[in-house]
Amino acid sequence: MGGLTLADVNDVNELKDEDPRALTDTPGGPQPRPQSLLLAFFGGYVLDEGPLYVYSGSIIDVLARAGVGEQAVRSTLTRMVNRGLLQRQRQGRRMYFGLTAEATHVLQDGGNRLWEDSAVNEDWDGIWTLFGFSLPESWQRQRHDLRSRLTWSGFGPLYSGLWIAPGDVDVSGIVSELGLAAHVKIFHARADVATDIDVMIREAWDLESIAARYACFDKRWTPHLGTCSGDPIGTRLRLVSEWLGIIRTDPRLPALHLPPDWPARAAQRTFRDIADRTEAPARRMAAELLQTVSVQPPESSP
Repeated sequence: MGGLTLADVNDVNELKDEDPRALTDTPGGPQPRPQSLLLAFFGGYVLDEGPLYVYSGSIIDVLARAGVGEQAVRSTLTRMVNRGLLQRQRQGRRMYFGLTAEATHVLQDGGNRLWEDSAVNEDWDGIWTLFGFSLPESWQRQRHDLRSRLTWSGFGPLYSGLWIAPGDVDVSGIVSELGLAAHVKIFHARADVATDIDVMIREAWDLESIAARYACFDKRWTPHLGTCSGDPIGTRLRLVSEWLGIIRTDPRLPALHLPPDWPARAAQRTFRDIADRTEAPARRMAAELLQTVSVQPPESSP
């Protein structure tokens, strides 16, 4: 399994430091960045179709339906190749792009968050994972990497060197990949009755910002419920890209410690309704638009 997650894939391109709220306004709502839309494209129409390379002209046609210009697509594809997320193959005068092993891992991770996990944690068992670390002052890069991966894994800073997440979270992969075993301590425990969990959550996570992102998403997309207008593949790419940008910063805190009107519930219903409604027409359109070639296995030596 590769060392990247969707949250820290920006360590090799622009996505890592991209704030999910830092979107370009368009008449139809905020426009996700080309990198986010390309990940949504490859995750939705390439990942599960086997090892494929997609013609760059096809990618440009599809991304245009999501509001991204040709030059932006071409430059983003090049950056993704240079940083290990995509590989390319020329056939004649045409250039085709396919997923690397690292990108496959990133998209599988993101797919689980999109389609398997609920935005609301209804079945928390009372266990917390505590992650303590102490890194040398000069390790700014390692500290940035660690915090990025902890955030993606649902952690929030209880204190500067002590982060906490709901549930029994396996962080062994993070520790080994970053080479930090000598600098961290990890515990799984329950809070004592003297601990006010509601207060602790408000101190470790910015609930207002998380709630606002869900509420804005729901308000923006609710008018699309039950309608069939617009371009299905462009709509779906924007929908998935924006939703993933929101949930990747949501630690899925225990529902019993969140306000009863927590907006993630309504936002998730809206997301899944539109995602379900656009899936079939978007897939049909992708089949018409995409020109692909299969990845040929290397020939074995005699």
